[in-house]
Amino acid sequence: MRRGVKMLKGRQDMFYNFEVKTNRQTELIDITRQVQAVIDKAGTKEGVCYVFVPHTTAAITINENADPSVSRDILTTLNQVIPFQGPYQHMEGNSPAHIKASLLGCSLTVLIDAGKLVLGTWQGIFLCEFDGPRDREVYVKVLKC
Repeated sequence: MRRGVKMLKGRQDMFYNFEVKTNRQTELIDITRQVQAVIDKAGTKEGVCYVFVPHTTAAITINENADPSVSRDILTTLNQVIPFQGPYQHMEGNSPAHIKASLLGCSLTVLIDAGKLVLGTWQGIFLCEFDGPRDREVYVKVLKC
């Protein structure tokens, strides 16, 4: 994974992106720290943070980040419900990845309070890879209130 957060060129608002390198065909990667780094860089104390992944075979979600077995359970269940092999018609052979990404979604909204993401004690923000390994991009838009 590349380190650092960069403001997109030519933009005057708080619109940032960072890259995540995935290592497996399916995995959940905790990106909470990278998203918080965007909030820190923006200097936003109160507001809303939008997180978006511009990929059709990756998703974004919030779930427990204290116990790694939760992520494994999520992937195991998704892979059971939407198996890698099936009567798919998409020629590229990655229909399961598209279906999983569609079910979880490509964006989320998180509140910002006192300069911190408003998440539950055990919650984290995860990039969900379903067609890896790949280099993924995450966009973050910060709105001050």
